[in-house]
Amino acid sequence: MRVVDALIDEIKSKKPGDPISSEAELCERHKVARETARRAVRVLRERGLVETLWGKGSFVAGPAEPTSNH
Repeated sequence: MRVVDALIDEIKSKKPGDPISSEAELCERHKVARETARRAVRVLRERGLVETLWGKGSFVAGPAEPTSNH
């Protein structure tokens, strides 16, 4: 959970569309296994805080799109 908390702090200083730290950077900085870093990003993705684009990385999620009732 410390990696999740660190990522939340990182996201607070960024705007939608900005990249977050890569899994490799998280592993190095927090001395955790790749799966731990991956799990932290997945938690944030499930909370709607980040979006992951395959082969490109993870980015701060934008505000929810307004839904139309038409």
